[in-house]
Amino acid sequence: MGARGLEAAVELAPGEARESSTERGRADGQPVVILLGWAGCQDKYLAKYSTIYSQKGCTIIRYTAPWRMIFFSETFGIKSLQTPARQLLELLFDYTVENRPVLFHVFSNGGVMLYRYIVEVLHTHKLFKNLKVAGTIFDSAPGRRNLRGGLRALATVLVSTNVLLKYFLLLAFATTAVVLRILLYPLTRFIHESHYDALLKAPSRWPELYLYSQADAIIKASEVKHMADARQQLGVSVKAVDFSDSAHVSHMRAYPTYYSNLCTTFLSDCVRGSPC
Repeated sequence: MGARGLEAAVELAPGEARESSTERGRADGQPVVILLGWAGCQDKYLAKYSTIYSQKGCTIIRYTAPWRMIFFSETFGIKSLQTPARQLLELLFDYTVENRPVLFHVFSNGGVMLYRYIVEVLHTHKLFKNLKVAGTIFDSAPGRRNLRGGLRALATVLVSTNVLLKYFLLLAFATTAVVLRILLYPLTRFIHESHYDALLKAPSRWPELYLYSQADAIIKASEVKHMADARQQLGVSVKAVDFSDSAHVSHMRAYPTYYSNLCTTFLSDCVRGSPC
């Protein structure tokens, strides 16, 4: 299947890396959790979320899309994230876990932009149509065309970059975003719809959990709540939790036990009810 060019981290459930049929039998049927990181996220930070699920015997796949794709390819309407979206799903076949329930845990708009294409591929490619998606958790996402939040996110990614290059990239991103994704969006949306608008009407109907905060300076809480309400009106089983005072993608750091319990309870509820 060839997902070899993808820089994804894979953690097999206990017993899967060995040939013992007894141990492999125990792992069979355990969920696969795919973690999609925020822009600029290092794997060591995403790996902290893996422990929530590895303790439950899940197989874990972690991947963060390159920030250049997130901030520039998407802004210019180049659908380069379609390739890693397909390759991530191919990994399920590479590791022979394609018959297990799959949970997506998606962080910020960086993860959402990739997830948007995963949903499209799941519903358009024959190979992936029989995959059993149990549900999706959104952490600090999704948000609309929030230029200020986008600039803050990009500035965080570029924190160790040369100052001149940093401000050149910030200016280039801001100019492109204003022209193509705000001023001309009524026209450009017919060529390349935003991730937010695409998810509002996405054909997926598996359960969704939204974890957000009023204190998030990058993604507005009102936009996450609007998405949750819109999805619920389409018949999707939705739960939304407002952490009130935790920062962007920092809910687990602020409330580790509560956050973990929300995720594991949602996972178990989804798996009991899957296929959704």
